Amino acid sequence: MRSKISAMRNREQIHSPLQRRFLLTGKALYKHAPFYLLLVPAVTYFIIWHYAPMYGVTIAFKDYKISLGIMNSPWIGLQNFRDLFNAYAFENVMKNTVIISFYRLVFGFPAPIIFALFLNEIRLKFFKRTVQTISYLPHFISWVILSGIVIELLSPTTGPVNAVLQAFGVKPIYFMVNKGMFRSILIISGIWAEIGWSSIIYFSAVANVDVEQYEAASIDGANRLQAMWHLTLPSIMPVISITLLLKMAGILEAGFDQIFNMQNDMVRDVSDILDTYVYRTGLVNIRYSFATAVGLFKNLIGLVALLITNFVIKRVSDEQNQML
Repeated sequence: MRSKISAMRNREQIHSPLQRRFLLTGKALYKHAPFYLLLVPAVTYFIIWHYAPMYGVTIAFKDYKISLGIMNSPWIGLQNFRDLFNAYAFENVMKNTVIISFYRLVFGFPAPIIFALFLNEIRLKFFKRTVQTISYLPHFISWVILSGIVIELLSPTTGPVNAVLQAFGVKPIYFMVNKGMFRSILIISGIWAEIGWSSIIYFSAVANVDVEQYEAASIDGANRLQAMWHLTLPSIMPVISITLLLKMAGILEAGFDQIFNMQNDMVRDVSDILDTYVYRTGLVNIRYSFATAVGLFKNLIGLVALLITNFVIKRVSDEQNQML
């Protein structure tokens, strides 16, 4: 028995900590091999379509020519970024992007949360499911069609909105060419299109809240609004934190599809964002390097916003845990 124990100790001494770690990892891989094989298609997909194309980011630092290819195109360093920052329209485009993105975050992010919380309080299952189904539909419709619906609804001649206003003696309003209203139209129509689909994850989180907690809150005298605020909302806060992190990663994504289809020359000053600017100057004018530089700039801003948000959420969570 002692000889076996001494032999085992000698084996442990032979292997360094790094070697032992590799051995343990190999045993774990062998033990759970079927589960790791299930990950192969997903990992392969991300490697081919998400990691391999990252090599193309190098054209942001080159004067890319299709005939020369990525490797042989001349290296120009940060010139594309200088062209972006020195562009005449950059200041206005950046301001519009930040403003619209900020409005989407302030008004668009809480909308599905509020929608899920209040719809969860409805006890008529048929009505609840009907509202959910109707709210999902716009997500599956292209913005080419949705923008046409919005334009027709707000038309000064045939739109029902102006028809109602005229019935009350108000003159027709040209909504789609009004600079003061266009951003609000973007935000409201964006919420309408995505509120149902975005609320699915919150419905799932609310469904996982223990029913006994609601019964205990009711016994303590809490009404439904108080239970929603003090019980349901804190219970789904981890899910809200995760979705906020994902939202912050694309903080400068102001909605190209929507704006491109609803934009016109009369409101370009207040609606031209980085994506539409890149489309015109980078893709229409075949300046691929410039378009890549702008995309890299946006991703860098999103990364910084993501790290800051993650730090703040983690700090707040730690303070709340210490208070508890």
